[in-house]
Amino acid sequence: MSTPRVFVARLNGLSVFDPLGDEVGRLRDVVVTLGGRAAAQGPRVIGLVVEVPGRRRLFVPITRVTSIDVGQVITTGLVNMRRFEQRAGETLVVGELFDRQVTLADGDERHPAVVEDIAMDRQRSGDWRLTKLFVRRGRDEQARRGLLRRRRGETLLVDIQVVDGLAEQGPPQAATALLEAYEDLKPQDLAEAIHELSVRRRTEVADALDDETLADVLEELPDDDRLEILTHLPTERAADVLEAMQPDDATDLLSDLPEDVQEQLLQLMEPDEAADLRRLLTYDENTAGGLMTTEPVILGPDASIAEALALVRREELHPATASLIYVTRPPHETPTGRLLGSIHIQRLLREAPHQPVGSVLDTDIDPVPPEASLGTVTRALAADNLVALPVADAEGRLLGAVTVDDVLDHILPDDWREGGTGEVGSHV
Repeated sequence: MSTPRVFVARLNGLSVFDPLGDEVGRLRDVVVTLGGRAAAQGPRVIGLVVEVPGRRRLFVPITRVTSIDVGQVITTGLVNMRRFEQRAGETLVVGELFDRQVTLADGDERHPAVVEDIAMDRQRSGDWRLTKLFVRRGRDEQARRGLLRRRRGETLLVDIQVVDGLAEQGPPQAATALLEAYEDLKPQDLAEAIHELSVRRRTEVADALDDETLADVLEELPDDDRLEILTHLPTERAADVLEAMQPDDATDLLSDLPEDVQEQLLQLMEPDEAADLRRLLTYDENTAGGLMTTEPVILGPDASIAEALALVRREELHPATASLIYVTRPPHETPTGRLLGSIHIQRLLREAPHQPVGSVLDTDIDPVPPEASLGTVTRALAADNLVALPVADAEGRLLGAVTVDDVLDHILPDDWREGGTGEVGSHV
């Protein structure tokens, strides 16, 4: 038996099961219609957005949901594998209604408030409708501008019928409640959630994220989305976010901007960071130079294996980047001194921590020149079963490294993040 009333914020992230008890995915949002002839009874729930393995988001009609509880959601097991695409007239509860500014009617008085959660009830007819709003009155100006600050103001649980403005996009919304609902998501999953939002809501959420998180999210978004967000940001903040991104991703984003805008952003960045990006911008995007990151893990030959392992443990380091350590003569920042060799992380784990890395070098991994084509890089990675490859100039100085994820980004169809060609479409 389904619980007669559930709050959407508590549903977010719950496991969705088929009748046999196999997990289908996780619930990420609720889809409603705010208008219609029966709107007086409360907005009607028409379905759920469920994230399945592979980070694909699907639409599950509410008619295929047999039970919604605080601990799980049960479906009939019939799930359309088309990617969810929001239709006209549909609204995402978490994505669009959380943090919306509304007006409460209290007799002759009107009070501004912000939506923090929404309750949905199952009707006798079997339909699910939005019935109650958990709101906060008198939220401060900083929160309304989208900044994450300590909440202030009285909280109330009110009937949806005493609220005006739920169906209207008023002033810019904050993203406090939305981000709390998504706080368990990794950057790539948060990017997927943001991608589903309207243009306006995407930029509002971007405004609420800190620079590091926004940089991580931009690296996972389709090109159109991240260009849209970057150009919306104030110029100084856009430069800060680019600095926080991986150099190769930041370069890809900069290359889509007019040259005068590129230069303006580069001038605002730290000189060392800007120098790396200027160098990457000189390479064609389908060459090793255009694909590489200028920040691989680099050590001198006298560094110990213990030091090397400490470096690759850093949480912010991408797994593919951490897979291979490059040993060079000084300097140890790109472009480095002469490249002496590489060491795979598995080799490090088999050796004594006090040994110098120079004693266990692999000199069989040949670097590619920055002018090497995408095809050459792909074959080199495949031939030696590598996930990263050094890029060096004619003098043997390390310029950077190409990782397999960057190669895949370039050889997959442009719309692969959106489900792939032929898989993006409306739900049925």
